Amino acid sequence: MDDKQKSSKILKSIQPKRIIYPILIGLGVVVYMLYKEIDIDTFKAIQFTWYTLFWLCVALGFMAIRDIGYMIRLKILTEGEISWKKIFRIIMLWEFASAVTPSAIGGTSVAILFVNKEGISLGKSSSVVMSTSFLDELYFIIMFPLLAFTLNLDQLFMGEGTGIFENSLFWLALTGYSLKLVYLITLTYGLFFNPRGLKWLILWVFRLPILKRWRNEANQTGTEIIQSSKELRHQSFKFWIKAFGATALSWTARYWVVNLILLAFFFQGYNFMEHIMIFARQLIMWIMMLVSPTPGGSGFSEWVFTKYLGEFLPNAGIATSIALIWRLISYYPYLFIGIYMFPRWLKSKF
Repeated sequence: MDDKQKSSKILKSIQPKRIIYPILIGLGVVVYMLYKEIDIDTFKAIQFTWYTLFWLCVALGFMAIRDIGYMIRLKILTEGEISWKKIFRIIMLWEFASAVTPSAIGGTSVAILFVNKEGISLGKSSSVVMSTSFLDELYFIIMFPLLAFTLNLDQLFMGEGTGIFENSLFWLALTGYSLKLVYLITLTYGLFFNPRGLKWLILWVFRLPILKRWRNEANQTGTEIIQSSKELRHQSFKFWIKAFGATALSWTARYWVVNLILLAFFFQGYNFMEHIMIFARQLIMWIMMLVSPTPGGSGFSEWVFTKYLGEFLPNAGIATSIALIWRLISYYPYLFIGIYMFPRWLKSKF
């Protein structure tokens, strides 16, 4: 398969018409939950005031900070080779790709193409995308234990008097964390120490009958790791500190959006440690959303939100409404930005 065929196959998976699927799934789940839990009296606790509008605008501002963090990171990783305008376009297209593909796949599979078509060599494009994956996982690997040691584990995992080791949610989170840790160690080994050895290991694993059908993709991934390694080995410690700082800014801003939405409606309802708990639980939610088969975790995300953060709200009906507002701020804008930008980008690049 030549580069043109690969590009065509990748782009076919993120056609703008797919926007209808996550919208229908997400809104369908919300409508069902509202119908199931609806009680007019429950919504009396929600009051829209100028104060509410202010904090919702701050929440939107934090989503902008999240994207700015991504842009700064991409500027660092590309060593300033492309303009801010092109970087903004890459980030928006990347988020759109993530929004219309299952959470377990995300936009990374097409990100190399986006970066490459904006004027970065294929080898460097691979290194940039691999670096973002490395930095994202590193943030999670560092933050999760810090928050776990700071907070009450039984409360963090919604324990109800049982021991933490009897809590199924704890084991789910621990399993997800372990998988991320193994992935990070493997990626670090491949990118910085032995890329050819990692490619051999990947191809060996994909000889298994159940995985054999994806062997060509695995071979391409191995090649990208080798190309990335050549680009990344010479980078300084200062380079990685700056890139990780931008990553931390982006992810932290993303997680604080929920806290700000809750402030908009229930400003006096939470103390500082409860806000930290809400922030920490979103890291747990992220593990759950990774296994969602729906585009962008649509539907599944709204359901997890009501179940896992519902205890911080007066009732289930309000939790569903807040979940919808959360998705309207943090998810749906990328769908509509993408539907505008993607066809124009295709026309200019192909």
